[in-house]
Amino acid sequence: MPALNRIQLIGNLGKDPELRTLPSGNKVCSFSMAVNHRWKNGAGEPKEETEWFAVESWGKLGEICHQYLSKGKLVYVEGRMRTDHWQDDKGEPHSRPKVVGLAMQILDRKPEEPDVAAVPGEEAEG
Repeated sequence: MPALNRIQLIGNLGKDPELRTLPSGNKVCSFSMAVNHRWKNGAGEPKEETEWFAVESWGKLGEICHQYLSKGKLVYVEGRMRTDHWQDDKGEPHSRPKVVGLAMQILDRKPEEPDVAAVPGEEAEG
């Protein structure tokens, strides 16, 4: 049976991306994205809610994200959902969903900025 795990987001970065180099030499860039949902309630009043997503990108795409993205930037991210599982110091289980970014495009660039778009590529880990 076929399976599909794909997510597409358009939103704003909540903070500057952080780039880490793992002991293996692989690079991973992490950032948060706010995606707003707007609608009108039954009385016609505008409503809005914000959903936050943790995103990580690996390898060359991670380096591109770190170089060109910053807090507040409007970006398109395509990837897959993954859930991290761990235990804290007390042995309590925790989990957190995140998006493993496979493609990114900056949507609100200044005219002098290059058109940076990463095509689906490598996924070293994750």
